[in-house]
Amino acid sequence: MPMRYEKPFLVAGLILLLAFPFIAEALGNAYFTSTVSRILIFAIAAISLDLILGFGGLVSFGHAAYLGIGAYVVAILSFHAYDGSPLFGLPGTESGHLVWPLAVLISALVAVPLGALCLRTSGVYFIMITLAFAQMLFFFFVSLQRYGGDDGLFMFAGRSEMPFIDLENDTTFYYVCLGFLVAFFLLCRAIVASRFGRVLRGIKQNERRMVMLGYPVYRYKLVAFVIAGAGAGLAGALLANHTKFVSPDILAWTKSGDIMIMVILGGIGTLTGPILGAAAFLMLEDYLPVIFGDLNMDLLKDHWRVVFGPMLILIVLFAKRGLHGMLFRKEAGDD
Repeated sequence: MPMRYEKPFLVAGLILLLAFPFIAEALGNAYFTSTVSRILIFAIAAISLDLILGFGGLVSFGHAAYLGIGAYVVAILSFHAYDGSPLFGLPGTESGHLVWPLAVLISALVAVPLGALCLRTSGVYFIMITLAFAQMLFFFFVSLQRYGGDDGLFMFAGRSEMPFIDLENDTTFYYVCLGFLVAFFLLCRAIVASRFGRVLRGIKQNERRMVMLGYPVYRYKLVAFVIAGAGAGLAGALLANHTKFVSPDILAWTKSGDIMIMVILGGIGTLTGPILGAAAFLMLEDYLPVIFGDLNMDLLKDHWRVVFGPMLILIVLFAKRGLHGMLFRKEAGDD
């Protein structure tokens, strides 16, 4: 399918997603709505990583840190609102219109100094330092015993509150997640199509040439890094509300690896691909163990990634643009 058919595909996909809760309920599988909400949330995180990985060439192995920060901001403020205790002299809150922007802001603010330090390096050193900072944040949240430490923190008060919106309703929450995904996807597409995005792609292709042309390469990469951190923070805020529980595992390097696999599986540098990758990865994660269990293959049920790994390798070898490349081949004259 040529690239020019991507837009109709996206429109059809959006229509399907808009109708999905009604389809699931009609089929007697309303619980699928919550499953797809999780996919939408991780799609936001995957798109945010693709912005710096696919267009900036920045291989961050610590992206889950910002996912975890966003989640913990929501959960900690909910904890203090439920407990009635102050946080830095201020009361906690469950108001989503306050907490969610704050989660995005704090994730972005944390990304500023970390990005400023990490971007002083490149290549494998950049990969390792992003991983190191993410692990430092992981152990920081493990040490917060008041907020559950290694056991995690339940949101006993339930999901955040929004004016005129009942987020406790799974269908309503699904549409909120879908709205944020569409908004963030369109924002990233606008960024990529802008002068900023063209410079970012130029940096990925030949950073030295961009420096010689007079572009402040470091600043461009830092801004992209912060935007990606903010996007992951938004996904974290939604994830905390989806599960009503947060734990340091959200920040673990394995979660960063999962998000990167979603991007690779879907197609690096496509923005649409990470959505496909998130859907494919999470569906396989949920249903491969079930399939192997039904086939009485208990060993593969517990170690389903043994099968998923070779599948990913084959996709990388034979479809370098991932699922996106398999669906949309690039032809002369296509944008």
